[in-house]
Amino acid sequence: MNNVNIKIKILEHFKGDLPAYQSAGASGFDVRAQLSETVQLQPGQRAMIPTALSFEIPVGFEIQARPRSGWAAKEGLTVLNTPGTIDADYRGEVKIIVINLGDKPVMIHDQDRVAQLVVAPVYQAIFHRSEQLSETERGAGGFGSTGKK
Repeated sequence: MNNVNIKIKILEHFKGDLPAYQSAGASGFDVRAQLSETVQLQPGQRAMIPTALSFEIPVGFEIQARPRSGWAAKEGLTVLNTPGTIDADYRGEVKIIVINLGDKPVMIHDQDRVAQLVVAPVYQAIFHRSEQLSETERGAGGFGSTGKK
């Protein structure tokens, strides 16, 4: 298992425990809603859920916000811009953009685990202008060009 040091700042409206990995092999750590009142999301409705956390992420890494599988499967609650990117140079509060894709209202309570965050390496591309690209069997085919099954 590889490790990276990340500073975490607790904002004044934070309650509860610091995020932690739930198992030795977990890729993501859960973050909890920091709410003064319950949020009810109707089907199709979205909201930004505060975490009261800020991070100092080393250059060369990002943190990705991803849905929690149980809520997604059971109630249709997901992270809208999956994966949401928290850049190394961002120092503000992390908020999770959630959307209810289910068919019933979803209640989000203070301290509910609303997303999992994954630390991931980042590479920045060095672009080289070219009039030609190498040939492949697929070529320019896209959007289903390789078949349905």
